[in-house]
Amino acid sequence: MSHSEVSAGIEEVPPSGVDASVPHSARVYDWWLGGKDNFAADRAMGAALVEAIPTLRAMAKENRRFVHRVARFLVAEAGIRQFVDIGTGIPTRPNLHEVAQAVAPETRVVYVDNDPIVLAHARALMISTPQGRSEYIHADLREPEKILADARLTETLDLDRPVALTLIAVLMLLRDSEDPAGRLRALMDAVPSGSYLAISHPTGDFNPAEMSAAVAAATRGGMTLVPRTRAEVERFFDGWELVEPGIAPVAAWRPEDGRPDDPHAAYYWAGLAGKP
Repeated sequence: MSHSEVSAGIEEVPPSGVDASVPHSARVYDWWLGGKDNFAADRAMGAALVEAIPTLRAMAKENRRFVHRVARFLVAEAGIRQFVDIGTGIPTRPNLHEVAQAVAPETRVVYVDNDPIVLAHARALMISTPQGRSEYIHADLREPEKILADARLTETLDLDRPVALTLIAVLMLLRDSEDPAGRLRALMDAVPSGSYLAISHPTGDFNPAEMSAAVAAATRGGMTLVPRTRAEVERFFDGWELVEPGIAPVAAWRPEDGRPDDPHAAYYWAGLAGKP
């Protein structure tokens, strides 16, 4: 689908509370995946990033496949029945709760995002199995205490039982000066032993030139993009026990259809760790 075809099919009147003049990561991602919940600023940013990294749309899809694989692993092999998904993005089926509940219908998922467009789609996120439950919180990773205190979380999940925290391509939106590790640690400290943390994170390790160009494009457009090295991503898991294969290229994290031809083709590190 071309840029012009996407543009032609979009309703350009944003919902209340949405500043359509500023690109938002959830809507840029939506455009990469072929969605229609985006505006001119989002498409311009998405196109600029694709110009910097021509295979970016394929990378976004690879990242979604990681979400599905890690969800199936957590439910089928680790016995997890509760998730908190930070930085949910605009619904793209199958969503995390649909993948998890296909294995264990009683699974409960709380989604968290700070984009009003995602809030507008919350009802779509909430279509759960009768046995399980899915909820949505309009909140920001920068305020973990608000997430943890929200009644929709405390009424949906039992924080005395293991919880999987999933942060898929979201920590990149926080600069080091915003203390992403500290914000994440507040969530990690709130869940009990037996819980898990899944992260995917863009990196310049595989193609420094293209990633540098993407960061420059994001900066020009007013959007934060912080790629991190393998060691920096691994530090987010400090104190927890990494599940094999440890920190791996996202395409090579427990692939279900054999080892990818080029595991470095998607510029993300990915990992999963359990809380001792």
